[in-house]
Amino acid sequence: MTASVKLRLLILFIVLGCTIGCDQTSKQIARTKLGRLGYVTLPGGLGELRIAENSGSFLSLGSSLPEPLRVGLLTFGVGVGLLVLFGYLARSPRLSRLSFFALALVWAGGTSNFIDRATRHGRVTDFVFLQAGPLHTGVFNAADVLIMIGVAVLAWDLWQQGKKNPKQNPK
Repeated sequence: MTASVKLRLLILFIVLGCTIGCDQTSKQIARTKLGRLGYVTLPGGLGELRIAENSGSFLSLGSSLPEPLRVGLLTFGVGVGLLVLFGYLARSPRLSRLSFFALALVWAGGTSNFIDRATRHGRVTDFVFLQAGPLHTGVFNAADVLIMIGVAVLAWDLWQQGKKNPKQNPK
């Protein structure tokens, strides 16, 4: 194993440990505290903390699928996807550092939600709901935030790389 692969693995497992530690701890606190309280209104009416056991994916997408299909896609399919992404991250020297870190956040957040799904009967604990006037989010968790940050950083990095290396259009 090369030094580059070892460094990538070290970074991946540090990001994973921090993500799982924060996400799973916050979910456990939410299940314990909000299970008794029902919900807590955030200051200024900016949202609520409330438990939602999500059987679907992002914004409950897929929650109405028949259970065998939903479990197959969201547990086994996502598990395979996370393994493939891990292998890519561990071995791909062509990624920029920023894209590597962005995808590491996506992988770690996805892995933490996968742990929920695998250990909580196909459900992921969500507990944060934000709103500003008529605008509002779905209910989400800390892992979802890291996934979204990772996607945003990846998009920004790819956009910046595209600006630096514009493709030549033949005339």
